[in-house]
Amino acid sequence: MTVPAPPATALRSMPAPSATADKKDPADHWVVLRGLAPFVWPEGRPDLRARVAGAFVILVIAKLITISTPVLFKWATDALTAAQGAAAATVNSVSPAAVAMGAGALILAYGIARVVMMGLNQVRDVLFVSVGQNAVRALNKRTFEHLHRLSLRFHLERRTGGLSRVIERGTRGIDLILRMGVMNLIPTALELLLACALLFYYFDAIYVGILLGTIAAYMWFTFWASEKRIAIRREMNESDNDASTKAIDSLLNFETVKYFGNEEAEAARFDRSMSRYEAAAIRTYTSLGTLNFGQALIFTAGMTLVMWLAARDVVGGSHTVGDFVMINAMMIQLYMPLNFLGMVYRDIKQGLVDLETMFTLLGEQPEIPDRPGAKPLQVSRGVVRFDNVSFFYEPERPILHNVSFEVPAGKMVAIVGPSGAGKSTISRILFRFYDIQSGRVTVDDQDIRDVTQKSLREAIGVVPQDTVLFNDTIAYNIRYGRMDATEDEVIAAAKLAQIDRFIQDLPQGYDTMVGERGLKLSGGEKQRVAIARTILKGPPILMLDEATSALDSHTEKEIQDALDRVARDRTTLVIAHRLSTIVHADQIIVLEKGRLVEQGTHAELIAKNGLYASLWSRQRQAEKAREELAHALEEAERAGALRPAPPVR
Repeated sequence: MTVPAPPATALRSMPAPSATADKKDPADHWVVLRGLAPFVWPEGRPDLRARVAGAFVILVIAKLITISTPVLFKWATDALTAAQGAAAATVNSVSPAAVAMGAGALILAYGIARVVMMGLNQVRDVLFVSVGQNAVRALNKRTFEHLHRLSLRFHLERRTGGLSRVIERGTRGIDLILRMGVMNLIPTALELLLACALLFYYFDAIYVGILLGTIAAYMWFTFWASEKRIAIRREMNESDNDASTKAIDSLLNFETVKYFGNEEAEAARFDRSMSRYEAAAIRTYTSLGTLNFGQALIFTAGMTLVMWLAARDVVGGSHTVGDFVMINAMMIQLYMPLNFLGMVYRDIKQGLVDLETMFTLLGEQPEIPDRPGAKPLQVSRGVVRFDNVSFFYEPERPILHNVSFEVPAGKMVAIVGPSGAGKSTISRILFRFYDIQSGRVTVDDQDIRDVTQKSLREAIGVVPQDTVLFNDTIAYNIRYGRMDATEDEVIAAAKLAQIDRFIQDLPQGYDTMVGERGLKLSGGEKQRVAIARTILKGPPILMLDEATSALDSHTEKEIQDALDRVARDRTTLVIAHRLSTIVHADQIIVLEKGRLVEQGTHAELIAKNGLYASLWSRQRQAEKAREELAHALEEAERAGALRPAPPVR
């Protein structure tokens, strides 16, 4: 099903909610409602549209029956009054028994009408529930897809905990607006119109005027008080977002918290956010009590006035006791949806507040869109070329300056340099997470800005420095390289990555859960999973982003052997931290402060005695010092000279 998008121009114009904004422009609420409308009347779904139409037909019938019940009550009352009068006057021309039977039939009709009314309301809700749930699912799916289309910069600046709460409350907001608005606000308005018509028919314009005045005062007070409460609701949302973000951030960094023994500090930080939420919640419920009391006071005053007028007219002989009973029953019956209307308004306003940020997300434009008419990348050889590339994240902080190099087909080119030289930026540019400010990046002479991002990323495999796995099975994480891969293909990839034996030794084998972000696996095991899924993907171009920098020497050698097998006959770009891992590269590029300062093979660069030779010398000295220290510790242990360190006090 193709779900229509909310109006893009309107959504782009919607300002993001701010913590200091106590009032929202009503136009923003209309933008949200207009954006939600296509989900309630979905294009291409005649079955759901038929349910919406059927629900509204039943709604009208139910309200006609609802407004008829006070009339049946009046007729039954008048019949009983007539029967009582006939019995007292012993008027033989009117049989009291016959009048009583007629009253009994009216009472039965009254009961049947109320049962039918409630039954129709339930049928209406059942018909509409699939429409509402489809809208919730479709809008959530659109938001989820849109979030994946947004730029890397957006996700680096966005706090994950707050974002999850935005989506959660947006889902609740959709349900509130559809359930309270569509299925309750419209029926209440229809019932009010029918009640006014009934009062005008049986009484006169004074009664209608009092009813309308009462409802106007009731609604004004409800809207005024609810608007005051919206500011508190926003404050609650902000506190809730903050508390959720802190909780998720703390739990994701569970080990760091334990390392530094900061459990109490984390709990105190979380509690400060919850304290603000607690204060806002108390103010919310206090204001709710004031609102409910004011509503009851206004409506009771109006109801008392019309009943006093009706009693006066009964005494004056212009109306019957049945009229008095009817107006009382009608006002009480009307009070229920009116009281509900106050809650409906509050819930709709709450839903709109909750949906504002969700629709603002939908209005967020991807920083790096595909160009109009972009075609899929066609990879024949896999030659990657950077041609005078300059780039910055922020204008005042340039990263790359006129960098030019080529990665020939089937060759390995390594990029090295001091920290902050711009090495990792190269990989982000190649994946087109960011667009460059000047120059060109091409794959087989095709500018990567002119091809679709999906096809570009399908052609490149990556083994990152910090492999993050999904909280699923090992098989799922390997199959993520190619979701339609068979079980045999997954196992073959694991064998090539030298992780199959480890997996087979696990109790659940390939069905073993890896934990949040893969924390149940060691660094080397996670890297092998990353290598396996890259093998399964089978890309013509490979990006190794410091894939062994965080591993010990033994594990590094094993991982490096696996990487060498993967890179064979593939165009490979290596971002290296440990120079010992790239001495066999076909070409080594040396960056310093975003500029290409040296280029050549390992032997050529050592012979130049420049920056690369200096980096190589320092790393060799550090490695030698580590080896000497390890050797000394081993000798000390053998000699029995090594003693446990005293406890820290």
